[in-house]
Amino acid sequence: MGRPCKSPISLEATPYYHCVSRCVRRAFLCGRDERTGRCFEHRRQWIEDRLLELVGVSALDICAYAVMSNHYHVVLHINAAQAEAWTLREVVDRWHQRCKGSPLSQRYARNEALNGAERKR
Repeated sequence: MGRPCKSPISLEATPYYHCVSRCVRRAFLCGRDERTGRCFEHRRQWIEDRLLELVGVSALDICAYAVMSNHYHVVLHINAAQAEAWTLREVVDRWHQRCKGSPLSQRYARNEALNGAERKR
């Protein structure tokens, strides 16, 4: 049964998760839209590339995936041992590969002095 996005995951229950993302309003993710005649097949490679990019900077392994015309499925394994082995610097650097981070993480990445409360945060 599906879980709402706000529900936390539980590694004690299972490190494997089946994730689904769907398009809305009859939009096409991949393939040919019979209604408009437009082809979106090029997006399959975009999605695969993006999945592999995200896995490369996270503690996730892709067990399986399928890209359909209006949705995709991904079965992920959370590699807790790998994540636990990372230093704080590695975590921040990996986070900054995907987004610009927070002002505090940017200061940390620039090796600026942080007080005790800032380091703890």
